Amino acid sequence: MRRIAILGATGSVGRSTLDLIARDREAYQVVALTANSDTDGLAELAREFRPERAVIGDPAGYEKLKDLLAGTNVGVSAGREAVIEAAGAGADWTMAAIVGCAGLAPVMRALEGGGVVALANKESLVSAGDLMTDAARESGATLLPVDSEHNAVFQCLHGARPEDVSRIILTASGGPFRTWSLDAMRAATPEQAVAHPNWSMGAKISVDSATLMNKGLELIEAYHLFPVEADQLGAIVHPQSAVHALVEYRDGSVLAQLGPADMRVPIAHTLAWPVRMATPCERLDLVALGRLDFEAPDPERFPALPLAQEALCKGGAAPAILSAANEIAVASFLAREIGFLDIAALVGEVLASYDPPAPATIGDVLAVDAEARRVAALVTGKYRL
Repeated sequence: MRRIAILGATGSVGRSTLDLIARDREAYQVVALTANSDTDGLAELAREFRPERAVIGDPAGYEKLKDLLAGTNVGVSAGREAVIEAAGAGADWTMAAIVGCAGLAPVMRALEGGGVVALANKESLVSAGDLMTDAARESGATLLPVDSEHNAVFQCLHGARPEDVSRIILTASGGPFRTWSLDAMRAATPEQAVAHPNWSMGAKISVDSATLMNKGLELIEAYHLFPVEADQLGAIVHPQSAVHALVEYRDGSVLAQLGPADMRVPIAHTLAWPVRMATPCERLDLVALGRLDFEAPDPERFPALPLAQEALCKGGAAPAILSAANEIAVASFLAREIGFLDIAALVGEVLASYDPPAPATIGDVLAVDAEARRVAALVTGKYRL
């Protein structure tokens, strides 16, 4: 029986993971569930899966969670340190699905435990990629990518020698504004931005998909996950979201991974790894699909992607600044404080105005993140509607 911890249990990835676990209860023991502030959702899941501990990140939710789980024998705790402690609870397999840089410290604690860490938190790897991969090597932990694109690359690289890989190409749906004009995008609302055409995701990730920042962050992730250089990474728009990534080899062969737009597929791949498990996901019907389209991303309408590529090439603190500034910009857009096109503009301005030394420790990363957020908050005033 594999011991499971889920960091970010009430989000879409956490719930999808638990959906798979519920279909084979004899194979898994849930030892820890965490959530940020969704006390009711966490209590519901804890009552169903009976983990050893349930942790709410917001201390204000502690008493309510304790009351909701009274009589269940589930240990209850709250606060940032409690979430980090849960990440080191001795799980064999940890789903790291806390959104944003808030997930960095828990992910590092899970990696230090030496088990399998299924990574669905892209901001942590973007901000502290070298530190995370070094921690995995030192502890012997296995870091498995959950994002559909990186999981696809992982599958396409199976058994490959690094020197045989020419290029890695991530696909992007293009989001809800793929065919919109700049003028139309300028007036886009949060409701329109989160209405992803293919995937069911949280609000922040959906907006990132709409700006193509999501793809830029994924390119930075791929740089840390796979044995390639920055100039071997690229992105292509594929509106059907059937092909999740492609790997080109030096002999001209191109391997692609295809599947339905359902996060349970890559989650299941990591949950059962190194074998495979059955899922209830709808099967991909290529005949019904009929066609596969591809197009180059438009840097004028989607400047967030080239911004991320520039941050990757620059290295140092730039990726952490990019990620932090983007979190502030997206939150401001969702709060209707700035426009959709202001997101990339704000991030670009923060990158241009803040250039600290490369972080050498997790403390350095968190300090860069905090300062980038402060600068972004100040810059937000310039774009306020």
